[in-house]
Amino acid sequence: MMQSFAEGFEIMQASEFEIDLHDVASIWRYGSVVRSWLLELLEIALKEDPGLASIAGYVEDSGEGRWSLLAALDENVPVPVIASSLFARFASRQEESFAAKVNAALRNQFGGHAVKPESEK
Repeated sequence: MMQSFAEGFEIMQASEFEIDLHDVASIWRYGSVVRSWLLELLEIALKEDPGLASIAGYVEDSGEGRWSLLAALDENVPVPVIASSLFARFASRQEESFAAKVNAALRNQFGGHAVKPESEK
C-alpha cells in the first residue's frame, strides 16, 4: 500500500500541472476510497515539508517484507506486490544501477535505441 501511494504521488509530483500534494492527501484522507492511516501520515509529512526536500529517497527495510517474502516462498503463496515493494526499497539505495546500464546497452544493440552517455547524467 505504501509503494502504491509513493508511486501515485510521484506521478502527480512529476505532472505538468501544479498539484498541491498536501491538499490531495488531505482530501483523500476524508472521503476517498483510498483513505487510510498511511494517508494521514503522508498528509502530516507533506504539511511539514511540502516537497519532502529534507528526506533522501533512500528507503530502509526493517525486515517484515523480507520475512513475508520468505514465508510466502516456503508456503508456495504468490506475493508479487510484497516482492515488488521490497525490491523497490533495494532500488532506492542504488546511486547507479548496473542492471539499467545492461538494459540500455542491450536495447541499443538489438534495436538501435538511444543510450544516454554517462557524462549527460
